[in-house]
Amino acid sequence: MKHLAIVAVLATLFFGCKDASKNQRLVPASSGNLNHLTVVVDNLLWEDKVGEAMRDVLAAPVPGLAIDEPLFTINQLPTQVFSGFTTKSRIIVKVEKGKEAGIKVGHDVFAKPQTVVYVTGTTNDEIIEQLQSHSEEIVKALKDEEIKEKQRRINLSLFDDTRLKEELGVSLKLPSVYRMAKDEDGFFWIRKDITTGTMDLMVYAVPLSILRPGDSLAMDVVRMRDSVGKTHIEGRLEGSYMSTENKYAPFVFESQIDKKPTIETKGIWEVKNDFMAGPFINYAIEDRAKNRYVIIEGYAFAPSVDKRDYMFELEAIIRSAKIQ
Repeated sequence: MKHLAIVAVLATLFFGCKDASKNQRLVPASSGNLNHLTVVVDNLLWEDKVGEAMRDVLAAPVPGLAIDEPLFTINQLPTQVFSGFTTKSRIIVKVEKGKEAGIKVGHDVFAKPQTVVYVTGTTNDEIIEQLQSHSEEIVKALKDEEIKEKQRRINLSLFDDTRLKEELGVSLKLPSVYRMAKDEDGFFWIRKDITTGTMDLMVYAVPLSILRPGDSLAMDVVRMRDSVGKTHIEGRLEGSYMSTENKYAPFVFESQIDKKPTIETKGIWEVKNDFMAGPFINYAIEDRAKNRYVIIEGYAFAPSVDKRDYMFELEAIIRSAKIQ
């Protein structure tokens, strides 16, 4: 009887697992370079106004760069060849004409991880209207997927952020290839050497009163970072220091990090009395419990090369921040 009971249990487990496996859909791993987007749309639409509207949304210039670079590098495919390995891209926008107007965001449809944005409409004008009216939603869905993938790769080998936790109560996930350049009076300067220059992070805190909501907010951010740059980020030449390039008005957005209201500022930095400049992205994370903003800024110095992907890495790092 005991043996029969064991056999019955094993049989139940075997057939139960077999039935469960029938209900599970196995999908292959996604692939592709970061910020490379597959656009599935018929050639006639791509070459007409629909394609123009798609490029306006998906290849719009990245805010805060001195030279225009597109949000995504686009690979267009006609619908009839979208099969097999071409469906494994991590981010996809698929246009389907002849269906009710709308957009839909799908996850892990053909591969995993993956985000697929479907844009539908019965006419070209309806498709264009959907692209234009939902442009922010579409870009956010695609970018969120790429941020997650970049953070996954970063997590494979992490920098020791113990000092940030001890001094500022801030946890930050960044690659171990970064090094601590300065740890001084609650100010941290973290650097990564690249072929053409450096990628840098600054982490510090300021009182809430430093940044005032309203029309003067952008000026407050500039004033704050110029003061910090003059004190902590010296240039190559004597008397040179980091400041904000005043020929380019910074972009200021409302954002959120660690579920906290955050001021996001993108602009161009320069070194006073020297010939150095590049893009920066500054996040002021509101920490009401300690009456402060935690400031985490990333910037790149990489003359004569594209900087979109450098700034994307810095953004992915900053968005991993947790405030204790």
